[in-house]
Amino acid sequence: MNDIIIEIDGQRFPARFEREAAPKTVAAFEAVMPYAERIIHVRWSGEACWIPLGTHDFGLGYENATSHPAVGQVILYPGGVSETEILIAYGPVAFASKAGPLAGNHFITITDGLDRLSAIGRDTLQTGAKSISFQAA
Repeated sequence: MNDIIIEIDGQRFPARFEREAAPKTVAAFEAVMPYAERIIHVRWSGEACWIPLGTHDFGLGYENATSHPAVGQVILYPGGVSETEILIAYGPVAFASKAGPLAGNHFITITDGLDRLSAIGRDTLQTGAKSISFQAA
């Protein structure tokens, strides 16, 4: 079931919340929706784009955490060793910061358009930031 639409640079991606695996993270993110920002490329973590959130505190710990999100998985790093952030994997990822390996809460999975997601990720690396929004489906 798709319950969220992620729009990146004008392209829409249906997705689902991982409500059973990450209920607290889903609830915290739903509380700030609709949400719009810009994504930039992660570079040192691999093939992903991220939204840096600085010191924003969602009041979360770890749940359903991974350091190696699969293509189309969206994770939220709740902060601590590095700044709070949202990361969207479009290829292989080993999530890390200058302080070392990190893990983020996998709370959204994009369910369609992964080929387009990969193209957007590569384009973000080459041309810079893209607009992104999260809204209810």
